[in-house]
Amino acid sequence: MDEAEYGDTMIQTLAVIWGEGFLSPGGAGEVAELLRGLDISGKRVLDVGCGAGGIELLLARDYGAAEVLGIDVEAPVLEHARRLIARHGLQNRVRFEQVSPGPLPFPDASFDVIFSKDAVIHIPDKESWCQDMFRLLRPGGLLVASDWMRVDESEPSAEMLAYMEAEGLSFRMGSLPRYGSAMADAGFVQIGLRDRNEWYRSAVRAELEQMRGPLRAPLEAAVGVEETARNTALWARLCAVVESGELRPGHIRGLKPAC
Repeated sequence: MDEAEYGDTMIQTLAVIWGEGFLSPGGAGEVAELLRGLDISGKRVLDVGCGAGGIELLLARDYGAAEVLGIDVEAPVLEHARRLIARHGLQNRVRFEQVSPGPLPFPDASFDVIFSKDAVIHIPDKESWCQDMFRLLRPGGLLVASDWMRVDESEPSAEMLAYMEAEGLSFRMGSLPRYGSAMADAGFVQIGLRDRNEWYRSAVRAELEQMRGPLRAPLEAAVGVEETARNTALWARLCAVVESGELRPGHIRGLKPAC
């Protein structure tokens, strides 16, 4: 990518709304939902689309991962991530690497767990991505991820197209059933799919209310009046497509067979 989509202004905006180091909804609470019932202590973890480092901090500090590698295609988020991890003294267990779009440059069976939070939305070919994740996992390894998804594979509505145009990001949304099929075709078993639209319908309304109320001043201090107004209008569009059900965040899990 020639220019970063997630530059400093966006990182600062999202830090006010979702918390430092997070570029997607829910912060630490949604990470906990993704990892509910799982034990990743002592594991080697790859975080695909790591963003600004908030997730790495949680995986290493709170969930006991032995080693976390966060990868992203964009330099600005990785700079923020490295600073955050350095402040918490976790450089011996967390590292970051910038990668190019496409198959990842790591050997087969390199990781115990692959984690990703709301980053695969930028990857058009979900099927190839699932195959590459299967390749990178050790036998018995786990893929656990969330993503921003659409209700189905039909053409986006005018409302959705208007939202994506206003967002200005390279969104390539797939549906939850498509992810399930892609995982099964790649070889994953014990596949779990969870629709999170109901949760985010409530959360996105609360985010918009906060942006119009108590978060307005912190946002204006961080990124200015004009950028705050632009993002508040963007959130209103986001709220509409989430409430219509067309945009549906979802969770996926899959196990690579032990043999």
